[in-house]
Parts: sequence; C-alpha cells; structure tokens
Amino acid sequence: MKNLSASVKGLIFSLLAMGFAFAIYFLFLAKKNYYLVDNPTPETYYFKLNNGEENILSAGQYLKVNLNLGKNDIQVFDAHKKLLYDSAFTVNKIRGLINISHKDYYINNQYYGYGINKDSLIAATKGIEIDNKHYLGDVKKSNQLYTEDFYYNLDEDYDRIVKNVAKTESRSKIFRKQDFINYYKNYYKLQ
Repeated sequence: MKNLSASVKGLIFSLLAMGFAFAIYFLFLAKKNYYLVDNPTPETYYFKLNNGEENILSAGQYLKVNLNLGKNDIQVFDAHKKLLYDSAFTVNKIRGLINISHKDYYINNQYYGYGINKDSLIAATKGIEIDNKHYLGDVKKSNQLYTEDFYYNLDEDYDRIVKNVAKTESRSKIFRKQDFINYYKNYYKLQ
C-alpha cells in the first residue's frame, strides 16, 4: 500500500466504502418482495399452488409462498379436504396476496411529504363505507382471489420515517377488514 499513489488509495477506499454501503442496504434496509396466502377466517383451508405440495392454512394465519410471474393455478380445499374451487390467476408484480377465502381486504394509501395536511388529503377523496360506517381517505376494497395493487403487505407496517420530504408521495398497504378499522381509528384519532 505504501507504493500506491494517493489517487489509487482514494479509489480503493471509495470502492470499499461503496461496497460497505451496499452491504448495509441489502442486509438491513432493502424491502423484501414476496407473496402471501392469507386466511382471515376461523376456518381451516388446504391449498395447492401450481400442482405442488399441499399446504394447510389455519384460522387467522398467512403463509409466504413462491409464485411464478405469469399464470399460476390454485386448488383450495376445506377442512375435510373437499375441493372448494380450482382457479387460475396472473402475477405481474413482485409482491401480492392470495385471498383464498374471498373475504374483504382494504388497500389504503397513506401520504408522506413536507408540510402536508393529511386531513385535507383524506377529505378530498370519497372514502369507503364499511359495515354502514363511512371512512374517509384514499382506500379501496378488494375481495378478489389475487391482488397486487399495494406496496406494503399484511405483515408489514408503513415507514415510520419519511425518506423524501421534498414532495408529496403515497404508499399503499393492504389490510384485513378489522386491521384496517383499527389502523384508521389509531392513525386518524377518530372515534
């Protein structure tokens, strides 16, 4: 190292620093992409994806699964292993949720940014009605077999730290019905 010029030493140091920064990012900060199968009901389901092995999903559980981009097949069975349905769905994105019970899920957009008035943003949208109660905000309902129109999955939380405050952005998260109601009451401090 003594025979190297200052510029070569600087280049080596900067490459090491860059490698260290990438390692920190990929080990601790990078958002993992995956697919979930969810069962928010008190029932037990069995399912097979793409004619693979049989999986069991008990009441209130979710399971990470591997899916292929493009067409995927699913067979869903009840607790007595009676076939409920055999269906196909198309995967286009790098994260998604399979709703084997066809229950209601809610995809909520939360806004970030400097000097943002969240009350005016939620009031500007039409909101949604759940169990005869109106909820303000940029939220939509989904009860399809497969959905991928969100950024944060069921088991993830919104970012606690705003990373880019120069402009207003939104991030979407998918919730089970009761989880959305609890989140809404807590976040907006409404009764």
